Amino acid sequence: MRLIFHYMNQYKKYLFLNLVGVCSFALVELGIPTILAQMINNGVMTGDRNYIYKMGLLLLLVAVAGALGSILLGYCSAQISTAITRDIRNDVFRKVQSFSPSEMNQFGVSSLIIRTNNDAFQIQMFVNVLLRTAMLTPMMILFSFTLTFATSVRLSMVILATLPVILLGVLWVTRIAEPISQKQQEKLDEMNRISRENLTGIRVIRAFNNDSYEQKRFQASNDGYAGYSKKVFRLMMLTQPVFFFLMNLAILVIFWIAGNLIQAGSLQVGDLVAFQDYVFHAMFSTMLFCTVLVMYPKTAVSARRIREVLDTESIIKDQASVVGCNEEIKGEKESGLEFDHVTFVYPDGEEAVLKDVSFQVRPGETIAFIGSTGSGKSTLINLIPRFYDVTSGEIRLNGKNLEDYTLEELRDRIGFIPQKANLFSGTIRKNLSYGKQEASDEELYEALRTAQGYDFVVNQKDGLDTVITEGGSNFSGGQKQRLSIARALVRKPDIYVFDDSFSALDFATDAKLRKALKPVTRKAMTMIVAQRVSTIMDADKIVVLDSGKVVGYGTHRQLLKSCSVYYEIAASQLSEEELLYEA
Repeated sequence: MRLIFHYMNQYKKYLFLNLVGVCSFALVELGIPTILAQMINNGVMTGDRNYIYKMGLLLLLVAVAGALGSILLGYCSAQISTAITRDIRNDVFRKVQSFSPSEMNQFGVSSLIIRTNNDAFQIQMFVNVLLRTAMLTPMMILFSFTLTFATSVRLSMVILATLPVILLGVLWVTRIAEPISQKQQEKLDEMNRISRENLTGIRVIRAFNNDSYEQKRFQASNDGYAGYSKKVFRLMMLTQPVFFFLMNLAILVIFWIAGNLIQAGSLQVGDLVAFQDYVFHAMFSTMLFCTVLVMYPKTAVSARRIREVLDTESIIKDQASVVGCNEEIKGEKESGLEFDHVTFVYPDGEEAVLKDVSFQVRPGETIAFIGSTGSGKSTLINLIPRFYDVTSGEIRLNGKNLEDYTLEELRDRIGFIPQKANLFSGTIRKNLSYGKQEASDEELYEALRTAQGYDFVVNQKDGLDTVITEGGSNFSGGQKQRLSIARALVRKPDIYVFDDSFSALDFATDAKLRKALKPVTRKAMTMIVAQRVSTIMDADKIVVLDSGKVVGYGTHRQLLKSCSVYYEIAASQLSEEELLYEA
């Protein structure tokens, strides 16, 4: 509830108007039976038509006031509940944007989507009901009981006898519902995860003819979710028939007692009519309040899941003492990027993935990384934009520790091309200008020419305005890689990081692209992770990694003579004549 009250506190104006609507609605609902009782006792029973007309006009005015109060109540509750949900979703999305890969793995993408959408919606529904009923029902119950006791103390005892039964039943339902709601949301997370995996990997599933297996897997998860949902709904639905049974039973007893009182002359017919309305409002308000209590466990689970996200702090964040630094990379001795005895262990790991890694790259230089699968190449370059922080050692840019830069400033200097080309839905233009919103068409075309993507873009019917479908599925792997490279080139950063970004290119395109990159990156630091020796043989320095350790450092020719690991990799890709020539 603290989460809800925190967001609700921002809308005090609407809360006040909501309270006005609640008060007017409550007074009208209870005022009508009171006026009606007076009309029956002093007008209908006595035959005074003028009194009936006067009270009828008053009833009309009260009904209009009630309608206006009800409209105000509905409007304010809708405004507050939707605004709170909007704010929660914005805050959750903003928080997730600050997460490092560690926090993303902790929650899982599917769970974060459910928390942003479904859990926030559960809170919206609860807040709407809360504002419409929870603020109304205490007032209705208080006024109703006051009026019932004023009308007949003896009849009021019947209502008091039924209320404890209703409240105890609701508390029992609430206690049972919370753990079931928790499991229900967990099953929803699981179902969403299976759906994402299935839709993302649909080609693999069909290639292996495993459609039936995936259908069974989804059905099992869906059945689990449906099972928990049925339990929750059964518990919630159980409250209504029990309530109406108790209410009808109470009214039956009230009429039996009231008949004797009317016969004895101690109760008037109009008072009985009004009393019946008071009883209905008192018990119906109690039921509405109980509905809020029944909804609470599921909402509490959703609020707790959202709070977990909002309270999680990323392990990668700006240091408190960091001050913006805007020095340019000039080429002095201290400029450049340096790994100084860097060791790295994943937050949830035990063994070091990188061990005592040291190297240096200056502006205008190209350094490449090669090694067997799992040697730590991609992990190493993920440390540069601070997707992770080093466990020990230090990474310095222009003589300063990376942690002494703000994340925004550091990442503004980097053009990162990931291993898996990731394009966003929208146009080619929007994707290319992702890192530089104000880029002109000429800058975009220049980057495309360098990335060897100009021809296939201009041959598209809409050119730069060609729409990219979700995940870039309307382009080939090589085209997506070239668009991804062009996106980084448009930014003109100080550091280029290519994480195996040429793997989908044929050898001819690879060679053309590397040749075109040289004049564009001549003032920048270029770092390339590659599996193909041909991609990195012209690099100024090559770092050979094996099980997280640097086992070779030098040029292509130097490493062929001095590093057996590099020679084995080269021998598996180059002909014997090429090896002899290079050596």
